[in-house]
Amino acid sequence: MKRLKRKNTIDIVKELDAFPKVSESYVVTSAFGGTVSLIVFILMALLAISEYFVYQDSWMKYEYKVDTDFTSKLKIKIDITVAMKCERVGADVLDIAGTVIASKELKYDPVSFEPSSQRQMWYQILERIQNRLREERSLQDVLFKSALKGYFSDPVPGNDSESESQNACRIHGQIYVSKVAGNFHITLGKPIETIRGHAHLASLLKNEVYNFSHRIDHLSFGNDVPGHINPLDGTEKITLEQNMLFQYFITVVPTKLHTSNISVDMHQFSVTERERVVSHEKGSHGVSGIFIKYKLSPLMVRVSEEHMPLSVFLVRLCGIIGGIFSTSDLVHRLIGYFVDIICCRFKLGANQSKEVLAD
Repeated sequence: MKRLKRKNTIDIVKELDAFPKVSESYVVTSAFGGTVSLIVFILMALLAISEYFVYQDSWMKYEYKVDTDFTSKLKIKIDITVAMKCERVGADVLDIAGTVIASKELKYDPVSFEPSSQRQMWYQILERIQNRLREERSLQDVLFKSALKGYFSDPVPGNDSESESQNACRIHGQIYVSKVAGNFHITLGKPIETIRGHAHLASLLKNEVYNFSHRIDHLSFGNDVPGHINPLDGTEKITLEQNMLFQYFITVVPTKLHTSNISVDMHQFSVTERERVVSHEKGSHGVSGIFIKYKLSPLMVRVSEEHMPLSVFLVRLCGIIGGIFSTSDLVHRLIGYFVDIICCRFKLGANQSKEVLAD
């Protein structure tokens, strides 16, 4: 009984076999069929290898939600060189809540405004990268995946100019501000607190001319992220005009970045620039200097690195192999059909010519 049941089970399984079984005696091999088979195998191998590279690659996924963190402090890291001596300029932050962070948090180093050859080369490389980032937005994903792994680093070489003239002031350091809109500015004179509010001592003087040509080596918000390139890094503004007003309007976006090798909270920002000459005689009022006005976006961006699941990769691979087999068999049959039609016509024409000659 057990053997009978086993035979019945095997017979049932054999009946379920839906694959075609063609005897070798009915199969005719040809050079054309062998060529098609070879091309099919090569094509399958190439597509399978390319699909494997797609499986190894990853992409960045962007999600948006409301930022609910209002109590923590925001770090601003600054490194700006102004083409004036340190005794004549001062920098501080004034936010909309009325809080003033004096320039004591920053350092003032007398330097030469002319960069060294090494530094100039770095500025040129950084300028090319910034231009490519403005043209091709997808490069930001490459920086997220590769730069943060340490493949790219921003050395920011020191100001080692051979010139001994110290005609500029390097203002650098980091300050912590509340998460509200504010105004970081560099203008003439050191900041002072008066009864009427915040002021700069030298800005009270009249009929003075100043040159606020400057170079921004680094400006970032939030935590330091190795290899991240900020929009204003490497920006250089050279002017021959006096009493220039440079304005940068910045929108800071909190960002949570999660990749296969790093997880960090950072801040990206976008910037709009504006510059004009301050001339009260011509109706262009204001205070000459460098003003960086920033505000925080209420939305937070979550950037995560996504990979193709193994199951999806296997399904796509099976689809490629099966699709090529089916398509190649159809193409082979169609080509063979047309070849047979053409050959039959030639044979028919040859036979008719022979009959005419025989007559």
